[in-house]
Amino acid sequence: MTTAATLFGPVTSDLTLVEDALRTVQQAEHDGLARILRHVLNGGGKRLRPAIALLAGTFGRYRIEGLVQLAVGLELLHTASLVHDDVIDTSPMRRGRATANAIFDNAASVMVGDYIFANAAEFIARTGNLRVIRLFARTLMIMATGELDQDVSAYDHSKSIQDYFRRISGKTASLFATAGEGGAILADESEEQVEALRSYGYWLGMAFQIVDDILDFVGNPDELGKPAGSDLREGTLTLPSILLLERHPGARNPVARYFSARRRREQWLNEAVGVIREVGVLDEARRYARDFVDRAAESLVILPDTESRRTLVELGEFVLRRSK
Repeated sequence: MTTAATLFGPVTSDLTLVEDALRTVQQAEHDGLARILRHVLNGGGKRLRPAIALLAGTFGRYRIEGLVQLAVGLELLHTASLVHDDVIDTSPMRRGRATANAIFDNAASVMVGDYIFANAAEFIARTGNLRVIRLFARTLMIMATGELDQDVSAYDHSKSIQDYFRRISGKTASLFATAGEGGAILADESEEQVEALRSYGYWLGMAFQIVDDILDFVGNPDELGKPAGSDLREGTLTLPSILLLERHPGARNPVARYFSARRRREQWLNEAVGVIREVGVLDEARRYARDFVDRAAESLVILPDTESRRTLVELGEFVLRRSK
């Protein structure tokens, strides 16, 4: 069984400082706001992005205070984006728990997401590093662009694999890349090391999203907190669906039928999910994820062979193994 100690190695104890800081964000003066913040910020998650930021900082001058501020800011940015995603998608569940919008309504959830975004920026500003502050701002813009691309292309089955990679590079991989790059910057590492850790985070983030999209078809709905094929139901093409469309182009493809159907939509959705599970596209998607994890590991070869580097490599294997 993978535990925090085995997963995050030398930064395990320092991640408790991240958790302590996240608890301070929940202590809002407004009771209603505090209640929603507790619900959102206690929603689970492995804290991969904060861990990457801390691990990246171990290859230079490990300044724990600034690194914790960065780690908290990144986790808050991630959380805020999920809150807004759930509002946009009208998602009732996430990680097996009711979403904020399902409990507190959309208007309150949007405002809480904004509040968490503001807190994220505050923590990043506390690093006092202008380069990191600018990196955070650029990452937020890239993530927003990725989300916008997903929303405006809903139910469009003409998208290619490259379109998909471009979208997830903004939506997901950019934040992983910022965790690696930001941690290295705060530790005054060489530009070669900064680029290595940025690349590591980027490729790991690409793999993470692909695995997430595979789990949407084969994961345990109780653990994931959503039914199989939820992305398709929302009109979002992910890698397995695109691979199926490329193998079997044309209007008779069940994904294309579902996206264009006005009647019997549930039938075509169920057929699409079934076919994706049966024809081998999930194995092909896993091979893409494997390749990205290998690229992430290769990015680290210029770094000294330390426990931190070995932990970063093992995080890639964990991403491939995860079931939720």
